[in-house]
Amino acid sequence: MTGFKEKYINPFTDYGFKRLFGEECNKDLLLDFLNELLKEQHGPIKKIQYLKSEQLGAGEIDRRAVFDLYCESSDGEKFIVEIQKAKQNFFKDRSVFYSTFPIREQAQRGDWDFRLNAVYTVAILDFVFDEDKTAPEKFRYDVKLSDIETHKVFYEKLTFIYLEMPKFTKTVEELETRFDKWMYVLKNLHRLDRIPDKIREKIFKKLFASAEIARLTPDEISRYEDSLKIYRDIQNVLDTARSEGKAEGKAEGKAEGKVEVARNLLREGLSVETVVRTTGLSHEVVKALYSKEVREEPATFGSFTRTLKKKSRSRNS
Repeated sequence: MTGFKEKYINPFTDYGFKRLFGEECNKDLLLDFLNELLKEQHGPIKKIQYLKSEQLGAGEIDRRAVFDLYCESSDGEKFIVEIQKAKQNFFKDRSVFYSTFPIREQAQRGDWDFRLNAVYTVAILDFVFDEDKTAPEKFRYDVKLSDIETHKVFYEKLTFIYLEMPKFTKTVEELETRFDKWMYVLKNLHRLDRIPDKIREKIFKKLFASAEIARLTPDEISRYEDSLKIYRDIQNVLDTARSEGKAEGKAEGKAEGKVEVARNLLREGLSVETVVRTTGLSHEVVKALYSKEVREEPATFGSFTRTLKKKSRSRNS
């Protein structure tokens, strides 16, 4: 007995997402998802291989990036796939920043005389951007470099796809395409107690089997529990803010702002205790953010920033 009420893992946890899409034995799940996602603008992706998800900057002072998933097709195209649980004020900036790593790693020495392979950044979001709330029916955004006047695509090889999952509200009966089925499964997997008849296809049967909590080993259960706790801690902050927001108006924005401030302070090297005192967030929430953010962002960046500030003050004194 695992003690879980749910039968299947939550794909929006780090462990759940990487178990379903980041393990070699489940590579076909990721391949099928990407092919359905890019069907309208890309030919069939035949093979993919996982790449190292941690990318270091070119210089000592550069920040590093830790992708949820990073892979390459047999044609050399790069795919970054990110799952984002809570609203982040600068997530678009982050996704653009991430895209620079697979671009830069293609550089060759000598004169510029080579072609770049395409880079795709896919973001599966458990929130809606504020600027998109006026379009409740549009949950998918495909972004390329284009000319403002003609709206024609200027450069085909850089693509950002954002999927705002809360906007996807189709029921099982309303699913029409295979992509619809993928969206439904990603959003609802942890709420289901069996695979719906309408999506009893080979690829989804494998996904449900891989996601079944009862099949996890004790060590896998432990890792999933840790990942689930972080997810729930962050969600609890936002859920509490939404509840209080009915009476206080802007409570949700304040709580989400606190979470973002806490992330930035942790990245600057402040201790968990200091961040708790500064933001008013609980120790559990800040510790959860620390586990997610600081371990994926180097302390050197915060140290370098503080060094620059000290030098600036010395010059001005």
